[in-house]
Formats: sequence, C-alpha cells, structure tokens
Amino acid sequence: MSEWYERSFGEDYLIVYKHRDFCGARREVEAMIGWLHLPQGAKVLDLCCGMGRHSVALAQAGYEVTGVDLSEVLLREARKLDGAERVTWIRSDMRQLPLTGGFDAVVNLFTSFGYFEEDEEQVKVLREVWRMLKPGGKFVIDYLNPAYVIKHLVPQSTREDGDTLIDETRRIEDSYVKKDIVLTSRVDSTPRVYQERVKLYPLEPFRGLISAAGLSLEAVHGSYNEDEYHAETSTRMIFTGIRPE
Repeated sequence: MSEWYERSFGEDYLIVYKHRDFCGARREVEAMIGWLHLPQGAKVLDLCCGMGRHSVALAQAGYEVTGVDLSEVLLREARKLDGAERVTWIRSDMRQLPLTGGFDAVVNLFTSFGYFEEDEEQVKVLREVWRMLKPGGKFVIDYLNPAYVIKHLVPQSTREDGDTLIDETRRIEDSYVKKDIVLTSRVDSTPRVYQERVKLYPLEPFRGLISAAGLSLEAVHGSYNEDEYHAETSTRMIFTGIRPE
C-alpha cells in the first residue's frame, strides 16, 4: 500500500490546487530574502518544491536554485514554467536526498512537513536539511499553525472545476489534520478519492524536532508579513534558523 503523499500529488492535485498564486510566491520569496540575508548567487535548495513557484521566483531573484520533489507530475509542471531552465530539478524523497550538500539555504514551504507517522521520520527530514546546509547556512520552514487550523477548520466544502465536482472534508483526528478529497466527473461518475494528512506540532514540540536534528532556531514568524508568531492568531508558523558553525 503506497503512502498518502505518493497517491495525492498526481494529476488530480493539479485540478484541486490550480488556484495557487504565483504573485504570492514572489512576495513570499521577497520576505524570505529579507530573513536569510543571502548574497546574490547563493545556493538555495527548495525542498518539496511542488510545481516550482518559489523555486523559479528564487532563481529570478538571483540565486542558484535546486528544486526537489517526490512527485514527477508536479516536477513536470515545474519544468513548464517561464524561467524553469534556471533551476535544477530533482525527484527524491525528502528523507534521503541524492545530493552532497553545500547549500547556503534550504527552504521547505507551504506545509511540506509533518507527512509521516513517526516523529523520527520528521527528524530525518530535518537532518537532511542539516546535511544539505553549509556550516552557518540558513533554513526556512513554513508550517501551519496548529491552534489556528483547529480554530478555523472548515469541516466541509464543495466546488466545481469545469466538469469536475470537488468535495473536501476536513477533521482533526489523532493529532493530525486530515482532509478527504473526492473528485467526481460528469463524464465518468466514478469518484476519485484522496486523503491528505499532516501531523500537528505546536511550537515547543516543533522546536524539539529542530534541536534533535542539530539545527538552531533563530526566529518564528506568524506570516510572511514578518509579524511575530502568536499561537492563537497567527496563520502560520514560519521557522528561520541556522546550521551552527
């Protein structure tokens, strides 16, 4: 049985998430540049790059970018973007990267973390972040804010995309936020069913994961507007830190 993330990030993902904002990606990259203080030409790894929005924006900002993702479908879409030729695209599991490291920064964005059942598997990802970074290299991990998600969870929503009905059901269960997605086409009425699942780590447990991987946390932002993180009101937990010298 394949894992949920091996099944979910395929062709139907492109239908469910086609509304992703490329202008927003550029604004988020501008904020990250301010946090990271990287010189032009610095080497940046976009870990779990998805359809490549942030990878291309980072390359356009003057960085040498490598984008890694497990989904060949999403990488295919990334390679179609204007400016995609400036990025090195690699397919890999984030827990075991086919790279030697030497990056000035690693970014992991849009809640591409918390996919695994065991804490040790999450730490493996962070250890790969450590291994990829030069001593003194910086990281950004953009993760959901569990308290905000729980408070603002929309249990069910339905929308249409062309001939496809998209039904999304969300719940908090066993320390995860889970989303069931059912796509039904007017052409073929057989439903296509997926589940997304992210483990909910409040601030202190997440801080413990970062420490266990040998990384040092420097700041936690509540959004890309650089405001401070507040557990009850912030939409995100965006961690910035460093691999110690």
